[in-house]
Amino acid sequence: MKAREIRNNVFAVGAVDWDRTLFDALVPLPHGTSYNAYLIKGSEKIALIDTVDPPKWEILKTNLEQLRIEHLDYVVANHAEQDHSGALPFVLEKYPEARVITNAKCKGFLLDLLPLEPERIQVVQDRETLSLGDKTLQFIFAPWVHWPETMLTYLPEDKIMFTCDFFGSHVATSDLFVRDRDLVCQEAKRYYAEIMMPFARSIRKHLETLREFEFDLIAPSHGPIYDDPVYIMQAYQDWVSDEVQNLVVLTYVSMHGSTEKIALHLVEELVGRGITVKPFNLLHADEGELAAAMVDAATVVFATSALLVGPHPKSVYAAYLVNALKPKVKHAAIVASYGWGNKVVDELTAILKNLKVEMLPPLLFKGDPREADFQAAERLADEIYRKHQTLGLV
Repeated sequence: MKAREIRNNVFAVGAVDWDRTLFDALVPLPHGTSYNAYLIKGSEKIALIDTVDPPKWEILKTNLEQLRIEHLDYVVANHAEQDHSGALPFVLEKYPEARVITNAKCKGFLLDLLPLEPERIQVVQDRETLSLGDKTLQFIFAPWVHWPETMLTYLPEDKIMFTCDFFGSHVATSDLFVRDRDLVCQEAKRYYAEIMMPFARSIRKHLETLREFEFDLIAPSHGPIYDDPVYIMQAYQDWVSDEVQNLVVLTYVSMHGSTEKIALHLVEELVGRGITVKPFNLLHADEGELAAAMVDAATVVFATSALLVGPHPKSVYAAYLVNALKPKVKHAAIVASYGWGNKVVDELTAILKNLKVEMLPPLLFKGDPREADFQAAERLADEIYRKHQTLGLV
């Protein structure tokens, strides 16, 4: 995508990655992604905000050449992760006079990750400003926007907040600004769930910090620019709150159909009690969709076949993922079909140590489910209903 002007002498110069399908060797990207970089031309100095993933360097280079940038004073590194910093060595080679602007912790990370010269990195403090002439950059530290060194860059004259991963969405689009609000909000929620949900308390504090500043554009490092920042900030406020919805996320894996029978029966019973259920068959579940569903869930259920005497590896992975994301879920339950031995409950419970949940009585059955097992699933549905009722959800 060619360089495009956002505001007077402020340009989007990053790259759209239409074909990328996986991020961090883990997260599916159903809509591709982008690596946003922004160029600010002041009356005296020129600054680049972030770079791009190394394979997209030629696009960034072409965009800078299109704008006839023959001299670059500063490259602001808001975050050290390579999808934003990876092209820094190329930029510094092309512009040998440029200095990297970042915080002390990010400097250390950059030197760990990239072949950079320490003397070319200038460290700034929280709320420090940098004059470009008729434009000013202010740096706002935002630790634990999934990494401990992240900062935001504010351009007060143009009322733009450059937020790096904060408010990002993995969306490849030709739109410079958000036009498909439903899609972007959906993907922003996935993005929040996948990388920021474990740090919800920090995110809550950063949302409060942003209220101190006046801006009408949020320019993230992934996805389109928000020219109506209010709605995405309100969405984040909801996601980081302690409030949950009348929702059960039910993951299941079934080797010979026994667990699936009980899991699907439980789904029907919960729905019959007025509870929304999102079931995920772990044989082909999308990790991003599972993570996004956990943002609002009041209850999570892990239904699994026993492999030898422990939980199926796919159920172990789902439990590990949920535990790592630390959602605000209030209750959890384990359902298991087993053969000759059963340590499923002990092993899954041990994995879920980060969750501050009430564990409901497990539903365990041997072999193919009998009528008594289906009745036990109905009693579990009753128990979940009562818990949701206590929370004021039904």
